[in-house]
Amino acid sequence: MFTYLSRWILKITGWRFDGELPNQNKYIVIVAPHTSNWDFIIGVLARGALNTRIHFLGKHQLFIPPWGWFFRAIGGSPVDRRKNNNLVDSAVQLFETEPNYKLALAPEGTRSQVTRWKSGFYHIAHKADVPIVCVGLDFSRKAIVIRAPLAASGNIAQDMAVILDFHRSIKGRHPKLIPDFATTTPPQETAQSD
Repeated sequence: MFTYLSRWILKITGWRFDGELPNQNKYIVIVAPHTSNWDFIIGVLARGALNTRIHFLGKHQLFIPPWGWFFRAIGGSPVDRRKNNNLVDSAVQLFETEPNYKLALAPEGTRSQVTRWKSGFYHIAHKADVPIVCVGLDFSRKAIVIRAPLAASGNIAQDMAVILDFHRSIKGRHPKLIPDFATTTPPQETAQSD
């Protein structure tokens, strides 16, 4: 039911897919740029329309009553940003224990403007040996753009150049909040806990 409703809502609002998710049991989806609360709504509808269970991490405040049950039901896992947790290792463990696990993350980590992305998604993909699927919500074209999977080679600078190149063409809802990828340096190799 939710699949058909999601497809219908995307269709009547003019959104379409450009590309498709891989036919694999495990991967990380990174969605960028993240400049608006609408990104989450479009993302949930896209996931519903694709009929694929993709998990996400959210700030712990989303999971308290009265709406906590809803965010858990749609695949959310709470993250308490006040605590110094090793999110990379926790996410890797989820990939190791679950036979069918897909995780979506926003590399900016916030809707506010940033000068560089957090690198946790990359370290999760490399440690868990799962591919990275880049997705862009292009509001200028009303297109959910999905790139072919990229294996995390361990050379973060090289792989991030490919990832950033893809996201240069994506126009978020609030373009002024999108970092200038031409001058943004890739995350450092040592940023394990981002």
